This record gives sequence, C-alpha cells and structure tokens, in this order.
Amino acid sequence: MASKKDILPVNADTEIEQSSSITYAPEVINIITSAAVNEVEGIAGMSSVSGGLLTRKGNISKGIKIELGPEEVSIDLYVIVEYDRPIQRVAQEVQENVRKAIESMTGLHVVRVDVHVQGVSFEKENSALASGAKNAAIAENQVEKKLESVSEAPDEVTSEVEKEEESPDAQQPDA
Repeated sequence: MASKKDILPVNADTEIEQSSSITYAPEVINIITSAAVNEVEGIAGMSSVSGGLLTRKGNISKGIKIELGPEEVSIDLYVIVEYDRPIQRVAQEVQENVRKAIESMTGLHVVRVDVHVQGVSFEKENSALASGAKNAAIAENQVEKKLESVSEAPDEVTSEVEKEEESPDAQQPDA
C-alpha cells in the first residue's frame, strides 16, 4: 500500500482550475492574527478599536480590524505594549509575525499590517513590586520571630554567666 507521502503531490505550487476558489471567513484571519500577536514578547494585550483594554486572557481578537479581499488582506492592530520594552521593535516583530503567519497559512498577500500602540502596561512591574513587597513582609516577620527568640535567650545566658562567676572554680585572669 502506498504511504501518505507518496500520494501527496511533488509540486505544491500546481495551479488550480480558474473556476475554483478558496475563501476565508474574517474570523479565520482574526484567529491567525490573534495567535501571531500573542507569540510576540512585549505585548501586554490588545486594545479595542475604541481604546478599551483587552488583556491576553481576554478576547484579544477585539483589537483587530481586517479588510479582506479575494487574494489580499490588510490588518490594523490595536496593542498595549509592556513597559520597559522597545516599542518600535515590539511593533515591528508583531508586523513580521502576523505577515508570515497569514501568508504561510492562507496564501493571501498581506498588503499591510498597521500597529496602533494604544498604551503601555505597567502590570509586570506592579506585580514584581507587589511580589517584592510580599517577600519583604515575610522576611520582616521572620526577623521579628528571631528577635523574639533571641530576646528570651539573654536571660538564660545571663544566668549561666552569673553561675560561672559565683563558682569558686572560676579562674581569675592574670593581671
């Protein structure tokens, strides 16, 4: 029996009959775009076209506007970039990633990918600060417990020293 590999055409660029066509629903392009945007480091989330914030966990496809033709597509993206990331580099990576994903998956020509940076997110920094504050509080609590246990110990140490001083066997330092 022939393997699946033997059945596939050798040249994938064969021409399809002129009367045949493949069309894509805008939702398909939206999903591909959404996944490509999510792969880029530095994207905090998407923003709705009107400016409302949509995080990675939310419905990020709302920050995508698509103009779809029979053989080409144009895309507008509304993004929120993470603070302390080079915005221009993040935007260019988004453009490149989206273009490659759509062209490789659909064969459509991507005319343009316009990235509209709608804001900067401090969420990562805020969560890092909150985490640091939490760790500091835990450390402070541990230090307080140690101090409490040490403050009880000097009484025991003092009584031991006093016993040694009172004992007749205690050696006097040579003067």
